[in-house]
Amino acid sequence: MATAAVLGLTLAACGGSGDGGDGSSASGGADQVEVFTWWAAGSEKAGLDALVGVFNEQHPDIEFVNGAVAGGAGSAAKDLLQTRLQAQDPPDTFQAHAGAELQDYIDAAQIEDVSNLYDEFGLTDVFPADLVDRLSTDDGKIYSIPSNIHRANVVWANPTVLEDNGVDPEATYDDLDAWMADLEKLDKAGVTALSVGTTWTQVNLLETVLLADLGAEAYSGLWDGSTDWNGPEVKAALEDFETLMSYTNDDRDGLDWPEATQMVIDGTAAFNVMGDWAVAAFEEQDKVLGTDFTAAPVPGTDGVFDFLADSFTLPVGAPHPDGAKAWLETVGSLDGQVAFNKAKGSIPARTDADPADFSEYQQTAIESFSNDTIVSSLAHGAAAPVATLNAISDATSKFTTGASDLAGYQSELAAAAQG
Repeated sequence: MATAAVLGLTLAACGGSGDGGDGSSASGGADQVEVFTWWAAGSEKAGLDALVGVFNEQHPDIEFVNGAVAGGAGSAAKDLLQTRLQAQDPPDTFQAHAGAELQDYIDAAQIEDVSNLYDEFGLTDVFPADLVDRLSTDDGKIYSIPSNIHRANVVWANPTVLEDNGVDPEATYDDLDAWMADLEKLDKAGVTALSVGTTWTQVNLLETVLLADLGAEAYSGLWDGSTDWNGPEVKAALEDFETLMSYTNDDRDGLDWPEATQMVIDGTAAFNVMGDWAVAAFEEQDKVLGTDFTAAPVPGTDGVFDFLADSFTLPVGAPHPDGAKAWLETVGSLDGQVAFNKAKGSIPARTDADPADFSEYQQTAIESFSNDTIVSSLAHGAAAPVATLNAISDATSKFTTGASDLAGYQSELAAAAQG
């Protein structure tokens, strides 16, 4: 287990401290920390603010510098971050989705191995073993500390809209076919059956369709090469995705997830597929689970938890590495995870948090994460590297805007997965 002194010397050796031309000393930079995220509004900002509150209590001598950049799913932030990293001007720590999304930063030697911090902070004792396995590279190194766990395969519904249009709000669906029958009924009634937003939200929908139709094992096989992207099972799933998109709102490409979710809250749409950060949007507007809205696994994915995690890194050359280490300590701490996740709608990565501290929905998510089959999210960086996700997103945008047909779409997805 590394001591703080050894850690500081190690980071100094990799350029994390020393005189950077601004007169700073080689003290390890514990006076401030610039935290780079895309949590600039709504429940995401509320979660960050709650985490900062704990950080200020735990490390009152370190100044928090908010480097948040607005932009849906972090696209604007990631572009700016890459520019800074390439210019060797990294923030002290940055938000990234745990999993395959980190591989590009690892390959470019832009982030540090933080495995020793897991020992120092006692995280290996409180994070689930399968989560630690998902965070670890093939050589056993870990490059981030997760602040939470989110579930991507959730369908949200407005029960009043359903009942008013002849759909049982308490209906459960074993598969997509059963669900699409009710979507068709809503569509014929002139209702927006399924709200969706810009491309990344469509990719989120796509991954849940693939998961529903292929099952957990074959879905995971899409990312390790054991499932054929050109196969008939994938074609059938893409046909279902095409059908679902036909029930969505025409203005989708001009909306981000909050606006698409708001359609369900306002009663202008019946259903929405979105990760469980959406629960905070309902609760912020005093909507009650089971009365004003419902939440369930996407039809066909019951018993499967489509996993992603927001996490924080230690960049190579961070100007204030000791400040970054302090932030990472708060991120992994029990108090930090409880405060952050209560505000954001996600659940703690730690197993020692008390479920009673969280909302009714979050309690169900905690139970599901403990018991369900876990798979990795595509749209949120856990399943595939950034380049693969970008290529899949481009292909999806072409398909949903009518610039390619289904055969072309499947071919482009297969090419994207092969890199």
